[in-house]
Amino acid sequence: MPKNKQALRRQRVRRRIRGKISGTAERPRLSVYRSNTAIYAQLIDDASGTTLAAASSKGLEAAPVDASKQVGETLAERAKQAGVTTVVFDRNGYRYHGRVKAVAEGARSGGLQF
Repeated sequence: MPKNKQALRRQRVRRRIRGKISGTAERPRLSVYRSNTAIYAQLIDDASGTTLAAASSKGLEAAPVDASKQVGETLAERAKQAGVTTVVFDRNGYRYHGRVKAVAEGARSGGLQF
């Protein structure tokens, strides 16, 4: 368990969010993970416990927010290939700001409905 206050707060918020939302095969959960160096996004079907599509900013040569938007667009493309058009957005305890917001905007511009 994290010891600093910010990480503890994020875990509390994350548990509260995950108690309210869950992904299905028709409407999977778009989960975002933000590290210091990269951002990761995946579509998860919680009913069967499988990942339908994933994308990350590893290897992208762009500013962090621009790379995050590209991740959202890439994920939207892969979601279309998997037959997914609507998702539930899981910000994973992060504030809807900056890179997390850019992933959501990229996914919306790629054609995913939230």
